[in-house]
Amino acid sequence: MRGALKAAMARLRAGSVPSHTLAAELLLMLVLGRDRAWLYAHPEEAIEPGAAARYLELIAKRVSGVPTQYLTGKQEFWGLEFEVGTGVLIPRPETEHVVEVALARLGRPDPNDPRPRGAGMRIADVGTGSGCLAIALARELPGAEVYATDISAAALAYAQRNAARHGVEKGVQFVQCNLLDALGRSSLFLDLIVSNPPYISRGEAETLPKEVRAHEPAEALFGGDEGHEFYPPLVDQARNLLRDGGLFVAELGYNSVARLASLLNAPRDWSDVVVTHDLAGIARVLAATRQRRK
Repeated sequence: MRGALKAAMARLRAGSVPSHTLAAELLLMLVLGRDRAWLYAHPEEAIEPGAAARYLELIAKRVSGVPTQYLTGKQEFWGLEFEVGTGVLIPRPETEHVVEVALARLGRPDPNDPRPRGAGMRIADVGTGSGCLAIALARELPGAEVYATDISAAALAYAQRNAARHGVEKGVQFVQCNLLDALGRSSLFLDLIVSNPPYISRGEAETLPKEVRAHEPAEALFGGDEGHEFYPPLVDQARNLLRDGGLFVAELGYNSVARLASLLNAPRDWSDVVVTHDLAGIARVLAATRQRRK
């Protein structure tokens, strides 16, 4: 087994696959149905021929550009395992900042309130993809009513399965629509809107890693020619659908902070506009509070 693992690492490295050691381990763990500790505790264990052939096939697919997460069918987010595959964006660790900012802005739960945290709240996750934001918030705020929208039926199918996997299928309603169009027609007010919208410009497509460019859904990646075309209609809908004092939290694309901040700088509509940076110092999340309507 040690020889197969080393050979796979070398092949992935030669193919310029990022994190080649981790990819080789994860794919071998998948084929053998074992964890990493077992792999390194049994280096001399023989691999059954069928499993060896399957491993070589997976390594070849990874070298060709298929993301490791699509091959294993899973990705971790917020300490939870999410099913992913063709047709759905792979959750990124940096998107966890959206959850962190939202929970921080909502404040600590009242210890004297016997109701579950989030009771009475309505939350919307716009462009839910795998459902990672909606499901993480539903777990953290079990009393809330969560709506998760996406234009993609394929993405919503993943999100629904992930909600069932994590036991929140009764607390999350999945809606196929553009942005918040369907909720706008329902005339309900929301307490929190979160989103990780498409924010890459089409001109940047060739700069993306091939596994992203060739395999992840374009509609979840590209926000238009400039990359920030989704923000104006999203902010407009948020302004109309958030209750007084409601919270808007969105992930930022590269160089999009100025554009989004300009949309939220209307004093009569928004207050407490704050940009949060990630550990690398990159502007990652922008949050704002809906002002009271006159």
